[in-house]
Amino acid sequence: MLSIDINCDMGESTHLWPYNIKKDLQLLAYVSSINLACGFHAGDAHTMHKLVAAAVDANIAIGAHPGFPDRENFGRTGMHLPPEQVYDLVLYQIGALDAFLKVMDTRLHHVKPHGALYNMAAKEPALAEAICKAVYDYDEALILYGLSGSKLVQAAIATGLKTCSEVFADRTYQDDGQLTPRTDPHALIIDPQQSLNQVLQMVTRRSVISVHGKEVPIVADTVCIHSDGEHAIDFARSINEAFLINGIKVQSL
Repeated sequence: MLSIDINCDMGESTHLWPYNIKKDLQLLAYVSSINLACGFHAGDAHTMHKLVAAAVDANIAIGAHPGFPDRENFGRTGMHLPPEQVYDLVLYQIGALDAFLKVMDTRLHHVKPHGALYNMAAKEPALAEAICKAVYDYDEALILYGLSGSKLVQAAIATGLKTCSEVFADRTYQDDGQLTPRTDPHALIIDPQQSLNQVLQMVTRRSVISVHGKEVPIVADTVCIHSDGEHAIDFARSINEAFLINGIKVQSL
């Protein structure tokens, strides 16, 4: 049976962005892995603790979601930092989250960079290598979640990490397989049916149609759902139903 992981960015509490932990808790019923903010772009100790406990109870795979130290812009501002500084900030955030898993006698499953850190590492080899070295040095058994076909996934493989190639239900793609920048008015997919159609094509046909109409090959190991989306719960439920109808099993790697 064909299977797919559904991951969700969670725990992104900050005084500058609306946040509802009840929504995150409801989403656990429809995902197989979560990525928890570790305090730099968003998140806080209490939120991490509460969501780790809930995910453990729900048997959901837990990953760290490190970002740039940019709470003012939700980690979406590109920062050109030296590799050794990127290494340190990634290592620091993994350790912060992992403390809560250790006291619950469970293990961290993966690491997925956030926002600008994720997008820059998809294209910049030196940045990707710094992230992957931090992950590998912390725990070589961790899985690196990265954009399908990206420099980040390539660096993870070269480092010796297991990888999970990620695709997006609510984002459009360029002809080279990169995500359309959020500054572009066509970056987001608003129509639920269009999103479902894109997800099913990516999972079953291993391709996606770009904004210019080109069919682009893609590797789909995990589908991302953003918890801050207005209709995230309904969308997550719809994706699960669509997978069930099409004989696709939802499970983490």
